[in-house]
Amino acid sequence: MKNERQQQHHRASKIPRFKHHCHIFLFILFTLFSITQSFDYADALSKSLLYFEAQRSGRLPYNQRVNWRHHSGLTDGLEQGVDLVGGYYDAGDHVKFGLPMAFTVTMLSWSVIEFRQEIVEAGELGHVMEAIKWGTDYFIKAHTSPNVLWAEVGDGDTDHYCWQRPEDMTTSRQAFKIDEKNPGSDLAGETAAAMAAASIVFRKTNPHYSQLLLHHAQQLFEFGDKYRGKYDGSVGVVKSYYASVSGYMDELLWGAMWLYKATDKQEYFDYIISNAHTFGGIGWSITEFSWDVKYAGLQVLASKFLMDAKHKKHADLLEQYKSKAEYYICSCLNKNNGSSNVERTPAGLLYVRQWNNMQYVSTAAFLLTVYSDFLQTENQKINCQDGIVGHDEILNFAKSQVDYILGQNPLNMSYLVGYGPKYPKRVHHRGASIVSYRENKGFIGCTQGYDNWYGVQEPNPNILVGALVGGPDNQDNFEDQRNNYVQTEACTYNTAPLVGVFAKFLQIGNRRLVHDSDSLLVASF
Repeated sequence: MKNERQQQHHRASKIPRFKHHCHIFLFILFTLFSITQSFDYADALSKSLLYFEAQRSGRLPYNQRVNWRHHSGLTDGLEQGVDLVGGYYDAGDHVKFGLPMAFTVTMLSWSVIEFRQEIVEAGELGHVMEAIKWGTDYFIKAHTSPNVLWAEVGDGDTDHYCWQRPEDMTTSRQAFKIDEKNPGSDLAGETAAAMAAASIVFRKTNPHYSQLLLHHAQQLFEFGDKYRGKYDGSVGVVKSYYASVSGYMDELLWGAMWLYKATDKQEYFDYIISNAHTFGGIGWSITEFSWDVKYAGLQVLASKFLMDAKHKKHADLLEQYKSKAEYYICSCLNKNNGSSNVERTPAGLLYVRQWNNMQYVSTAAFLLTVYSDFLQTENQKINCQDGIVGHDEILNFAKSQVDYILGQNPLNMSYLVGYGPKYPKRVHHRGASIVSYRENKGFIGCTQGYDNWYGVQEPNPNILVGALVGGPDNQDNFEDQRNNYVQTEACTYNTAPLVGVFAKFLQIGNRRLVHDSDSLLVASF
């Protein structure tokens, strides 16, 4: 027995010390991963992209991953003699609203432009580009001549009368357009921005398509600038849903900005400079960025021109753009005096409005992350009214907003549907709340959904993975009920800004993990 123990001890002593170190190292690495990756940003990113597949209208492709959806809206535009099949449903109903759809595509494109490498490293570039192209393919169809853009298919009033799957739609699919006699500079400007930004995304991988998008973008901008007017004055049915409260001047500046970035043509830069005062680019101090109000995004992009020597002669005016951008950043950080700060919930979530507040949180997280990168690159800080702020503080606050969305909140609720153990189960969404068309192809009528599905307490039969719902109230309270559309409805423009942000935080986490593991490896030996 004694000899046996001695032999075992002898064998153990022959095991290389390296193996012991490896075991210790792997254990520490696992522990470290658990600490640094408190949220799975890779999973959040992948799931966010599934949401856009769930919102698709038209004939679904062979590689459709959200398999509870099927073809829908296959006769869109037929009454008007145009092909308007495709595009996205914006939220929980089946109207195709042009303005929020265009903003969604602009933000997806900006995510790729700003965080392309991070998205590539996450293995999701293909899916993001598919999501963008699903929108831009539709815009190409909707822009039937230089001065005609189809603004909407369906109308909210008749659509909301019914609760049925998109595959069974019996509601009006009347289409509405803007043209020379019925202008819509805001819609034309945003659609131009979306197509110009997307043209940058596709420039290397699909140059012909990129040029086509750019051609449409330039025509749309010229149309919007020449025939000025708000689109909700021409398309009256949109007023109750996506009224252009901010007007069209921000979208014209925004469109010119993206066309300048896409073409490098001086005329577009000159437009941004010459209209800076009259269009409010350096006049408005804004505390929100949304499908309606583009000033903060415009001001952030204009600030980055200060890095280029060729813009030095306009430095004074660009500094004014930068000042307004930093007003937005400081207001989010609670660093402006008093009432000019963005309100927060007790748990620290930015709170702009009762209805669908999360849209403002996701856009803020995006702009804060972009601006943090800009400051880090330029080795600069912001001088807010209540103190100096560095890039790391801005990035940490953006992360706090993203982590709140993913579950770091009083309810431990992920407001990104399908992510984590607890998320909204009764999302206000027609298709998700009714039995899947693939499971039951029997026709479900206009009000049948209200009778059999809308009011039931059971969770939705289909999970709307990747949807960012409206979120909690100003006291961090949330009621997961289908009829609580203020809180439980999701929109494409809620999720779109998070795509780049999730990729960014995933990369930061991975790099920190590699750095810390390298340090541990050195320490182990």
